[in-house]
Amino acid sequence: MATGEISAEPLSIGEVAERTGLSVHALRFYEREGLLVGPVRRTSGGRRRYTTFDVDWLLICVKLRASGMPLADLKRFAELVRHGPGNEAERLRLLDAHRQRVDAQIQALEECRSVIAWKVGVYAEHLARGEAGGLWDPTA
Repeated sequence: MATGEISAEPLSIGEVAERTGLSVHALRFYEREGLLVGPVRRTSGGRRRYTTFDVDWLLICVKLRASGMPLADLKRFAELVRHGPGNEAERLRLLDAHRQRVDAQIQALEECRSVIAWKVGVYAEHLARGEAGGLWDPTA
């Protein structure tokens, strides 16, 4: 099945939770907060029924949130997608701004990793030479 195709078999909230890694509670929150691009269909008994399109969208949302996208930006992105064609430039601006924030975070983490690697090297070298006593000793 191609991405974006809607499955013939609707999925339960539990199945969607399993496929996306989101809890049932989180799925209800996403729906309540308007983070989905379409209405969640329901059975005559009121049970939620999702499509593979919903799952695909939620997987994107999971990655955007995991990368630090603010909830307000995710809501705006979902709103833009819901409105359909004609706002692609705004979607691009929103996603590009987020990508720039992620790039800055990666740069900062790389700098941190560099300092950590340097410090690991210092300790490893001193331990290998048997000269580790007194390294950063606050009692000395």
